[in-house]
Amino acid sequence: MQRVDFLVIGAGIAGLSAAARLARHGTVTVCEAEGAPGVHASGRSAAFAHYDMDAKLVRALTAASMPLFDEPGARVHPALFIALVGQEADLERVEAVYREWQPAVERLSGEEARALVPVLRTDAKGAIGGLLDSEGRKLDAHALLETHRRSLRDAGGTIALAAPVTALRRDATRWIVETPGATYSAALVVNAAGAWADQIALLAGVAPLGIRPLRRTVITFDVPQGMDVSAWPFTKTVGPGFYIEPEGTGRLLACPMDEHLSDPCDAQPEEEDVALAAWRVEQATTLAIPRLASRWAGLRTFTPDRLPVCGFDAHAPGFFWLAGQGGFGLQTSPAMALAAEALATDSAWPEELRAVGIAAEMLGLHRFLPARDSARTPDCL
Repeated sequence: MQRVDFLVIGAGIAGLSAAARLARHGTVTVCEAEGAPGVHASGRSAAFAHYDMDAKLVRALTAASMPLFDEPGARVHPALFIALVGQEADLERVEAVYREWQPAVERLSGEEARALVPVLRTDAKGAIGGLLDSEGRKLDAHALLETHRRSLRDAGGTIALAAPVTALRRDATRWIVETPGATYSAALVVNAAGAWADQIALLAGVAPLGIRPLRRTVITFDVPQGMDVSAWPFTKTVGPGFYIEPEGTGRLLACPMDEHLSDPCDAQPEEEDVALAAWRVEQATTLAIPRLASRWAGLRTFTPDRLPVCGFDAHAPGFFWLAGQGGFGLQTSPAMALAAEALATDSAWPEELRAVGIAAEMLGLHRFLPARDSARTPDCL
């Protein structure tokens, strides 16, 4: 049996970023069910950081994270938020919340938006206005994960791959964690299992939170030969619609911003969602998408209030939740890792979080009481 101070379950961006910081305080092992880090949500994200998020807490976590991103994991790339006909009120809303964190954001006319993305339609189906954030961040999920992996390794931590947790029980003052290849004794278990977070809780005899994995679809396609899209901004409708972003010089990534309740699984795209992605792009642009370069789906995992959770479970000593980072896990990962480090080690609350108005209780489990304590199975199964 291997003894560690911290046993982190899940090697996505949440688990690895937290593990890298916890390794400053003791021995850390990360157990990952797959054969590589970031196989599911982290590795399938569109990976762009911006402030067009519904929740003020998520925007604040993003603001705290932005200064902490370094190359090669992040690079400055503009973001354009467009309003289609009927989305004028949405544009006003996005501008209002955006200016709180990025005052330099620029309001654009439809014609100015089309100057940046020339394929936007000029007819009634096209963009009628926009908002430009020149300081957006294009994130590289692989580079971010690799940075945390190296940091963890350099601090003496380890990652056990292809090591799904098969049993989890409390023994006196420690957790006994079993995997097919090894058994661990840990003072503290960090549940960063993403879509499987409730399943890990049930395995430990801990009441679930009601984690909801929602499937989202992404396609990529080639643009007409000779068209260089590399400088185009990440482009997203302010209301229902789609987003697109460059993938190199001659390829675009597109998403219809769909959400479909799912069991925790290796998510696969559904044909109707793939078709919806292509249709929405074709409706608002002059592009035709006769064939796809690739398609995939990922699970964006939410708590019942769609806000992240980070903290100890009051009914299970040494059991720490780090879950529900939805579709914003990459862009909030630096701030969430700071929060996890402070709370798991009883350290001072980070000034980076205090400066943007984030308090520890905003991330706590108390939000889900009493419904959570009476639940014995996840509501998404």
